[in-house]
Amino acid sequence: MSLFRAALILGLLSAVGPFAIDMYLPALPTIAADLQADVATVQWTLTAYFMAFGVAQLLYGPWADQAGRRRPLFFGLGVFIAGSVWSAVAGDINHLIAARILQGFGGAVLMVVPRAVIRDMHTGSAATRLMAMVMLVISVSPMLAPFLGSGIIAFGDWRMIFWVLCIAAGLSLLMVGFVLPETLAPEARVKVNLKSLWAGTKTLFRDPVFMGLTLIGGFGFSSFMVFIASASFVYSEQFGLTPTGFSLAFAINAIGFFAASQAAGPAMDKFGIVPVMRGAVIGFASAAFVLFLICLAGFGTLPVVVAGLFVANACLGLIIPTTMVMALDPHGSIAGLASSLGGTLQMLVGGLMVAITGLFFNGTATPMVGAIALCSALALALALFTFRKMARP
Repeated sequence: MSLFRAALILGLLSAVGPFAIDMYLPALPTIAADLQADVATVQWTLTAYFMAFGVAQLLYGPWADQAGRRRPLFFGLGVFIAGSVWSAVAGDINHLIAARILQGFGGAVLMVVPRAVIRDMHTGSAATRLMAMVMLVISVSPMLAPFLGSGIIAFGDWRMIFWVLCIAAGLSLLMVGFVLPETLAPEARVKVNLKSLWAGTKTLFRDPVFMGLTLIGGFGFSSFMVFIASASFVYSEQFGLTPTGFSLAFAINAIGFFAASQAAGPAMDKFGIVPVMRGAVIGFASAAFVLFLICLAGFGTLPVVVAGLFVANACLGLIIPTTMVMALDPHGSIAGLASSLGGTLQMLVGGLMVAITGLFFNGTATPMVGAIALCSALALALALFTFRKMARP
């Protein structure tokens, strides 16, 4: 399979999960009003999705190592469709949160399996290029999904968004059935039992480079999750943007992430993995802290916030795909388990950061940017430790 075709197929599959997040972001204030829920409770529809998304990866990774890549995809997409239907008919906020848990449990397969497929096909800089191309396809989600969600709620209501997600997941099922080949040969499959699962898990937990890279990417991704959970309220309440205006501002911030992700592979080839990562983490922390200080000083206007987040997210575009590839590279024999464990840790950390931010959130940019700055500081501290480990023979 050509690199382009693989990237297109895996990117379209991987985009369904982010669409379940990005498409309904403009509708969060409407959902709060319709279901008579406060901001913190509505944010739990995101946190619940992320938590289930993270924990479920522990199931799909080992399953994909034992049964191949296609069977878990069929199951997960079916569960995702069921969760979408339940979300569309939810009568109150508690039912919506529960439905989002089911949706996240199914959508998790679209995080684990595509990354394992990439590891089946390539390693090193070639894998980074494929991951970057996949993320280029995924970039359609944060740039176009909010606009699509805005259009849907302009002509219908927020429930229609989840019916559209049902259709997208159904099309993904057809693509898995007729287009995506099995990439894990039968002789390469690992029979999963508690002993082998525990042995593989111990190997990963005892690998400081794997854990360091996973958590660097995890805190980077956590900052993006904090932004996703808070941005619709900040842009609508503090800056008075319409759903369409929010979609435009959100798309600008997302463009920085995905444009930079395309430079990850070539930059690694030219300058080396560690120098690129070191510069990206330092840039991320610097941009986040400068923006936080500006907001604390009372100068956090809409253009300043959008510009600062654009720079920070551009640095994340170099950090997140690269740490994913680097963490999996030495663990090809348990790539599914490594992918699922790494994804679980990242999602749990991100869900925790979103929940903590919700305790201090007041509808303005300052708490949101402060949480992003905290994530960047933790990522920088981990990077300094991990890169020293990587530099040793």
